Amino acid sequence: MVAEQSESADLDIVSEKNTAGRKNTGQSFATFFLTFCILFCLWVVFSGKFDAFHLTMGVIASALVSVSSRNFLFTSREPGIRNLFRLWIRLVLYVPWLLYQVFLANLHVMYLVFHPRMRELIDPHIIEFDSRLKSDYARTTFANSITLTPGTITVAVTVLGRFSVHCIDIASGKPLPGEMEERIAKVFNE
Repeated sequence: MVAEQSESADLDIVSEKNTAGRKNTGQSFATFFLTFCILFCLWVVFSGKFDAFHLTMGVIASALVSVSSRNFLFTSREPGIRNLFRLWIRLVLYVPWLLYQVFLANLHVMYLVFHPRMRELIDPHIIEFDSRLKSDYARTTFANSITLTPGTITVAVTVLGRFSVHCIDIASGKPLPGEMEERIAKVFNE
């Protein structure tokens, strides 16, 4: 009786290890595949070459880098392929809104530059605020989005999420953190 229970317990442990290994392998492949796709797309865009030699070199280089660094891009403990795809879809949907904000900020900076009282309107200053974003990826996306928007530059971000942003005038810094932070929080589920 004791031997049967021991064998049953041993089989349960082996079964759990096999299930965890299969789950880990699936997640590992998902992170490898997404990393590979991102790197290969960047290779194609930046190389601009579409012949067999360059595409083959892109596949090889992307595969080698993906094998060695897939855990740097996707650090979540249990990302799941569905969650990763959802994240990327939300990020892709965020980009048009960001481009629209960049366009509006360009118009504002152009207004400042061509205004006859330009010297009076331009009032550079640094604003500081605490962000509610928790993950490094969300904070990095937020900092880069601020910097991409003309008239503002992210100067510093602390580990605790305190942002220092240089603004060309008061109007450029008013919306921060605001809607941009909210949209990024939705992208990263924070």
